Amino acid sequence: MTDSQDVARTSAEAERMERPPLLVVDRLEEYLDASGIGTGPLHWQRIGGGQSNVTFRIKRRGADVVLRRGPRPPLPPSTHDMVREAHLQHLLAPLGVPVPKILAVCADLHVLGVPFYLMNFLDGDVVTDTIPTHLDALAQRRETSEAVADMLVRLHSVDIRQGGIAEIGRPDGYLQRQVKRFAGLWEQGATRELPQVAALAAWLEANRPEMQRASLIHGDYRVGNLMFRRSGPVRVQAVLDWEMATLGDPLADLGYLTATYAQAGSAGTFMELTGVTAQPGYLTWEELVQRYNQSFGLDLSALPWYQALALWKAAIFSEAIYARWMNGERDDGGQGLGAVLEQGVPRLLDAAEGFAARL
Repeated sequence: MTDSQDVARTSAEAERMERPPLLVVDRLEEYLDASGIGTGPLHWQRIGGGQSNVTFRIKRRGADVVLRRGPRPPLPPSTHDMVREAHLQHLLAPLGVPVPKILAVCADLHVLGVPFYLMNFLDGDVVTDTIPTHLDALAQRRETSEAVADMLVRLHSVDIRQGGIAEIGRPDGYLQRQVKRFAGLWEQGATRELPQVAALAAWLEANRPEMQRASLIHGDYRVGNLMFRRSGPVRVQAVLDWEMATLGDPLADLGYLTATYAQAGSAGTFMELTGVTAQPGYLTWEELVQRYNQSFGLDLSALPWYQALALWKAAIFSEAIYARWMNGERDDGGQGLGAVLEQGVPRLLDAAEGFAARL
């Protein structure tokens, strides 16, 4: 295992680094020892392709776990809350939602400088720009996209009226708060003039639909946040990345899923992170919607509003990532990221306006 600019083996080494490291090995080893998670030296590997939070696979004798933490500070208020995300998964597991098992949660900033949590490592497949061999037949491609719709039904069918899950959010006023919050985030962190942001905010507020039902919502529900089993029938092994989960309007999840779902003939945006679904065999987003709504029978005439909301929000948080990249604060070091976001954020706003025009 080779060191990188993101990892310090010792606390002393961390203090000499120009930027705070994402891992400090000796402090993490001490924390794992105290938590009873394995023994001996640890080995690490950066995994996942997230553009905000950071994930490492950590191995040592008797332990194979995943560490999830936020990016380097400073962090926007009420974002990257790893303690809350871990708590949510603790609540969801007994309700039958497939999530990784949470092993430990650390809010002590002395260890890594930000809160983090540890979960068990799951050996599954996440479908992004390549298709795992065992999911590549036409029938399995269809079953994969059917499983995407069916898992969203499962999440939106969770009983949110009792227990701890009832306390994770306030469904009433959810849509209004979303528009207000993200408009505020833009005003706080905008690095360039993009008048479409304010215009879309005004349109979203003026055309805001009435919520038909309340449910658990994931907030970032897409194919790339589902892990599938490596063998046997097509089955979702785990739903990942619960940072934005709350209670609210389930059509917000459906709008986000469909607005970021790649399919043949679509101009697309960089938010279509699982491009393989444009290949033959996968359901179209219209078919996903139809399959999903067989369970709920909702009026979907306002779905373009939710799709516009999804891409407008995506443009705002992508601009925040762009600002971090411009300031040299990005954790992945990707040289092409700035160019992608420089053109990609305006393209997201164009696509959001395209959905708005359908309403």
